[in-house]
Amino acid sequence: MKYEPISVFDMLKIGVGPSSSHTLGPWRAAERFVQELEAGGRLAELTQLKILLYGSLAKTGVGHGTDIAVQLGLSGCDPITFDVAQIMPTVDQIAQTEKLMVGGAHAISFVPSRDIEFLVTESLPYHSNALSFLASFGNGDSIAETYYSIGGGFVKKEGEDTVADASVSLSFPTNDADDLLKWSIKTGLSIHEIVYENEQAWRSENEIRSGILKIWQVMKECVYRGCHTNGILPGGLNVRRRAAALSKKLLGGAVYASYEEWVAAIKTGGDHFKYTLDWVSCFALAVNEENASFGRVVTAPTNGSAGVIPAVLHYYLIFCQENNDISEEDKAIHFLMTASEIGSIFKKESTISAAMGGCQAEIGVSSSMAAAALTEALGGTQKQALMAAEIAMEHHLGMTCDPIGGLVQVPCIERNTMGAIKAITASQLALQSTPDFARVSLDNVIKTMWETAQDMNFKYKETADGGLAINVPLSLPEC
Repeated sequence: MKYEPISVFDMLKIGVGPSSSHTLGPWRAAERFVQELEAGGRLAELTQLKILLYGSLAKTGVGHGTDIAVQLGLSGCDPITFDVAQIMPTVDQIAQTEKLMVGGAHAISFVPSRDIEFLVTESLPYHSNALSFLASFGNGDSIAETYYSIGGGFVKKEGEDTVADASVSLSFPTNDADDLLKWSIKTGLSIHEIVYENEQAWRSENEIRSGILKIWQVMKECVYRGCHTNGILPGGLNVRRRAAALSKKLLGGAVYASYEEWVAAIKTGGDHFKYTLDWVSCFALAVNEENASFGRVVTAPTNGSAGVIPAVLHYYLIFCQENNDISEEDKAIHFLMTASEIGSIFKKESTISAAMGGCQAEIGVSSSMAAAALTEALGGTQKQALMAAEIAMEHHLGMTCDPIGGLVQVPCIERNTMGAIKAITASQLALQSTPDFARVSLDNVIKTMWETAQDMNFKYKETADGGLAINVPLSLPEC
């Protein structure tokens, strides 16, 4: 297996919904293309630009806002910092003026309906999520560059050997679960401690801490915002947002003015099963309703599955009383580090792209990540954490990706609630089990997931050509 070092900040990215592979990836690909033009001194010579979308990007690109993302990337907007309230005004202005300010510095004539082509009958062999940029220059030259959005916001240019920096030397290089377990046994370190040591190959201790806390802050803001926003999700399915109504119902008129006061109000309701279950669902719904609305979320490991890890982390911090001698910040850092490591193993051994593996590659992986992180957070051993990750994925194997209308709404939003609950259940099973007697390892289940992905019919891989996408009338508002 080829060595591929992957950072926490590769697996957990701050970005904009609704899709990491169909929105964030193409956005980043467009940015890279512009950066290469600038580096080659050719931006000022650019006269014409066309974008070709292939495969899954073409079939569900409109619903996922791929065309919008490409225009924003070409305009030099950063998905981490760009004001999401300005997304539609920005693309509307491009359409109205028929001008694109490439890199924010060089204006060219650009008509989105003409210059962005959705090639729904064409796919490129390397990956279903492909896009090409065709550029013409004033001296008559032209170039074509192709990029692949391979899941989770990762982008690979055609001809590149890898998307990771293989020159980075990690203290504990890990390609599979057996490697991770080997290092844990040899050193006695927990999973998050191993990740922390590896992360220092890229950045300082202060940068690691502040960076992960920024990710956690975005998750908190997303959950809180989603739990206080009503309305209809964009896209034409007329799906009603539910998290805000559910939060209001569960709190029964409680008064608060901030996230912290809201969490305190939630805690006063106790921790009985039904109440806890409702809140886990509410947290997950909130994130993915924000995601579906071009909101700012954390790709974990994808946008379509962005609600699972924040929901389970909120469950842990609000309803579990373990490790009270550790600050909330440290609990969140440890949780996210462990989760990211499990996600990186799935990426190396299989895929985190629904266009390649169906929804098992998104909700399944996020559930597995959350299960391992929760298990370790609740005092489980390294073996129990890996067992929880295996259990969670085992019960997502074969899950298809069939978004109705090509939108990350039905059944995607509710699937995040299911993934979160499965993660908690998997964790509880692992904590009450002896991993030495388990018959299925995490590496076994990841191998099975990849084989399942390869055998799965293409229409169940984020094409909107099968499953619920063709069996539910688009006029229905609920799933």
